[in-house]
Amino acid sequence: MKKYLLTNVRMVNEGRITEGDLLIHGPYIERIGPQITAGGATIIDMRGAWLLPGLIDDQVHFREPGLTHKGDIASESRAAVAGGITSFMEQPNTVPQTTTLEKLEEKFALARASSHANYSFLFGGTNDNLEELKRLDPKSCSGVKLFLGSSTGNMLVDDEKVLEQIFRNTDMVISAHCEDEETIRKNLAYYKEQYGDDIPVELHPIIRSEEACYLSSSRAIELARKTGARLHVFHLSTGRETDLFRNDIPLSEKQITAEVCIHHLWFSSDDYRDKGTLIKWNPAVKSTQDRSRLWEALLDDRIDIIATDHAPHTLEEKKNPYTSAPSGGPLVQHALPALMEKVLDGRISIGKVVEKMCHNPAILFDIDRRGYLREGYYADLVAVAEDDPWRVGPANILYKCGWSPFEGQPFRTRVMYTFVNGHPAYELGRVSEKRNARRLTFNR
Repeated sequence: MKKYLLTNVRMVNEGRITEGDLLIHGPYIERIGPQITAGGATIIDMRGAWLLPGLIDDQVHFREPGLTHKGDIASESRAAVAGGITSFMEQPNTVPQTTTLEKLEEKFALARASSHANYSFLFGGTNDNLEELKRLDPKSCSGVKLFLGSSTGNMLVDDEKVLEQIFRNTDMVISAHCEDEETIRKNLAYYKEQYGDDIPVELHPIIRSEEACYLSSSRAIELARKTGARLHVFHLSTGRETDLFRNDIPLSEKQITAEVCIHHLWFSSDDYRDKGTLIKWNPAVKSTQDRSRLWEALLDDRIDIIATDHAPHTLEEKKNPYTSAPSGGPLVQHALPALMEKVLDGRISIGKVVEKMCHNPAILFDIDRRGYLREGYYADLVAVAEDDPWRVGPANILYKCGWSPFEGQPFRTRVMYTFVNGHPAYELGRVSEKRNARRLTFNR
């Protein structure tokens, strides 16, 4: 089995930064310590780079099957490893939707044949697949996904009786997209009367409003408390919602948890003027005050995870009028560099980034031997050079859709290496054609 000895690294793990070496043997981390010697190992001098556990993204849309003109598992996982993301959990709103055990296993087969990063998939709950959901093996996938407000793929669960039965009939993590459909439809109808289909995108956070988010997330939390379900609320976008979550107990003891995404931490409603529909997401990017409160909740641990909600569309699709321009954008390649800007600016510590993007996803989803720099764990790693500036542009964007909301943005740090199960999946600007990804397994 191949050995790699990574020397002169600053390892960020479990709240500490340690200088030293790390030895990879096959798919595992064999040893961590100062001045390791290892016969037969390929030595890589990291020259003081940060070494982090590989990032785990609990929410991506890689568009396969059925929407592969936007992206596919091969293209988007290539972009992911270029951005230091070594494991992903993909969402069920593909074509066909992942709402049967058969379709779930078909997705695993697709990933096994093409993914550059470790993979799992969420099973989609609907108004009429409760019996199928009951047959899920908790070790077989990362969890259950519910759309409690309509989004791409039209998987809205709006039958209250079915919803309660779903909450009562699974011990797996229920990840929920929370926006109140009735509120959104009412707001959209009001502005369509004024503007037709060409509604100014600046009204997106008014249409998909704070009220819509809070109504839905608060109801989901109330139902989780009533039924004892394990609820994870995806992509918080409002300050008001952050008050629904707690930080007085460890993550491992929480029954109700929350996530925030890169775009809600980086952009605000002020950016619609320049970015237009390129930053049209569901839930919407909202005010600078909302963004500030999301940061506060992230740093005080009411919010547990940072994710991307990577959701590519073609530029042609995004340039449509408001009502037909799809929501979502590509993010996996640029999430870590964007967060590292905030580290360098003193907004967040690099240890907290590792906690929210590596340790906590592993804890929350009970992932086996990933998310940490520990001997005996899988060698999923990312090395980041601290002073290596570059700018996002067409020549270095790896998404199949070919664009990024960060285009033109300068970054001061750069991903040097990404290891997936001990294999250098990304090395100094190049994605390896050899793949070494594995299906994620869960300790449940």
